[in-house]
Amino acid sequence: MQYVTLHQQVKMPQLGFGVWQVEEKDAVPSVKKAIETGYRAIDTAAIYKNERGVGQAIKESNVPREDLFITTKVWNTDQGYENTLKAFDDSLEKLGLDYVDLYLIHWPTPEFDDYVETYKAMEKLYHEGRVKAIGVCNFDRDHLQRLLDECDVIPAVNQIECHPYLQQKEVKAFCEEHGIHVEAWSPLMQGGDVLNREDMQAIAQKHNKTVAQVIIRWHLQNGTIVIPKSVTPSRIEENFDVFDFELDEEDMSRIKALDRDERKGPKPSEMNVR
Repeated sequence: MQYVTLHQQVKMPQLGFGVWQVEEKDAVPSVKKAIETGYRAIDTAAIYKNERGVGQAIKESNVPREDLFITTKVWNTDQGYENTLKAFDDSLEKLGLDYVDLYLIHWPTPEFDDYVETYKAMEKLYHEGRVKAIGVCNFDRDHLQRLLDECDVIPAVNQIECHPYLQQKEVKAFCEEHGIHVEAWSPLMQGGDVLNREDMQAIAQKHNKTVAQVIIRWHLQNGTIVIPKSVTPSRIEENFDVFDFELDEEDMSRIKALDRDERKGPKPSEMNVR
């Protein structure tokens, strides 16, 4: 496993396991399989409605809690100072944990303009030691700049949609300037056509790997934290088997050339669902 060190001097595995769109009943076996495979970072969220399943899998895994890195997120309807504190308590209870390693704001929902107060509540949780690190998801540069201007704790992570067709160069540059680690959701473009491209398949064949493994490796070599999701045991293992090869400069350049600002999800500035 490769690790990154967050602002708060917390080590975070660079490859984790995501459980978006994993039903509660499937969360227990899939997370247990991920931990058994070697994953130590698990990424969930209140809106995924599978925190109890994740917590049960953690309990049944028999891996010491301190060896795991657990992320969850506050959803849009729970933003605001007091609401966030309550939402965190709810998530902690469902997970069956005493603390989480990383707590994130799921979306800035700028129309409602309460992400600063939400973040200040998270700072309180951080100072109390109930979370090891705090950060955000889906924040553009202007949202991040406002937190830097009005809050005390620099976000440790900005989790954003990122894949070969949406490489997020501007947001990544801003995050790098301020020491904020970028984490990719939808890292494989939800199984989109990028997996079937002849040029990507050629790179995969060159390394005797799958295209999915090549893309995960590309994220890692770019310094990005990556959280692929699967409920299929063989895919869970496959996505983890990415530490025994390295893409060369030509491979990296070919993937870099695929960027076309194509999103699967909404733009952060336009996502105001509650």
